[in-house]
Amino acid sequence: MSASTTPTNPQAANPVGKLAVLMVTAFIDMVGLLMIIPLLPFYAERLGGNGLVVGLLVSSYAVAQLISAPYWGRLSDRHGRRPALLVGLTASAIAYVIFAYANSLWILFLSRLVQGAGGGTVSVVQAYVADATRPEDRARSLGLLSAATNAGVAIGPVIGSVSLSIGTHAPGLAASALCLANILFAMRYLHESRDMAEARARPQAKGRSREAILRVVTHSSEPASRLIWIYALGMGAFQGVTAILALFLAARFGVTAKTIGYFFLYIGVISVVARAGILGHAVDRFGEPRLSRIGATLLAMGLAMMPFTHRMADPHAVAAFFGGRLPAGLVAVVPYIPLAIAVALVPLGTAFTFPCVTALLSRVTPSHERGLYLGVQQTFGGMARVVFPILAGWMFDRVIALPFLVSAGLAIATIFLGLGMESYVKPREAPAVVSGG
Repeated sequence: MSASTTPTNPQAANPVGKLAVLMVTAFIDMVGLLMIIPLLPFYAERLGGNGLVVGLLVSSYAVAQLISAPYWGRLSDRHGRRPALLVGLTASAIAYVIFAYANSLWILFLSRLVQGAGGGTVSVVQAYVADATRPEDRARSLGLLSAATNAGVAIGPVIGSVSLSIGTHAPGLAASALCLANILFAMRYLHESRDMAEARARPQAKGRSREAILRVVTHSSEPASRLIWIYALGMGAFQGVTAILALFLAARFGVTAKTIGYFFLYIGVISVVARAGILGHAVDRFGEPRLSRIGATLLAMGLAMMPFTHRMADPHAVAAFFGGRLPAGLVAVVPYIPLAIAVALVPLGTAFTFPCVTALLSRVTPSHERGLYLGVQQTFGGMARVVFPILAGWMFDRVIALPFLVSAGLAIATIFLGLGMESYVKPREAPAVVSGG
């Protein structure tokens, strides 16, 4: 892959405004999604499902997303980012209505598949950011976009729970109404970022998605392929541990369904702060290649530390050992400090790794293939989101520390894959080439 050259898109004249509109669109979309996700297990149980069915419902979304992602990317390369995003939002609105009136498990599965197919536009969103921003600003912009979606993750479940008091149909219908409002907002304010003159002048070859996926496997030493593998392995390490984190906290620290939310709130706040407040300055100081390796190192450290944290069995005995100078309540809190550090390193590491890797991928691919390869990245990330949670659960049932240590090993592997990536990226000190963007 050759490095992306100077942006020539005349439509990218106001990148700040475009990014702000995209952030609002992504935030509203995530609010709607998270209004539904926490309620999904309860709806499945009401329809006769068990834990396995819930797991399959979660995986079905990822399967539909990974299958559709390259096609969304190719469609956006040819016809523009804006139409693809609008179609994806429409698919989500339809999926929420199906969810609202699901009276059987297969209809619930249908809603997840439709929603997952619409969710394949994640790569289109990333391509939009790449089109509308300068190469050196992409990691910062992707971080801000991720911060907006993480804010939606925090707000969505609350709105979903409140709307449930109206009736079982209400969350799905409210999410659909929110999605329709989002579509109207995007139609009015979200402008095309793709240079459509270039798109029309460059014919699209059939079978490009399949060829690109195979190339990642057969040409793994190429920069684009290495970045996609880094993304997939890092995503697998993160998603695998996330899937069994509640089980681990329950086993080691007695966390319950009533208290687990505080841990995820803690993770969410760190993620938003890191992506919105720290990432941009860190990119300016270290550059995307180095910062992605720093992020992978922090992720590996957090994952490796976590299985070695334990709740104190008898804090009163420990307090008595020190002559009662420390209250037992304070002593009991001490083991949570290394847990808090380990848990914090995970969102901090992912906040540095994933935006930088995606920004680098957008820089080493030409503009006419950017959507395609970002779609391929989401395909590999989607496969990781399907496979690794299952493997992590299987390992957790056998040795509680194993999924954390294996995931830490995967994160370490991405560090080696990213070595030397600086040589594929143009120097950052060239602002004069972006007079139009």
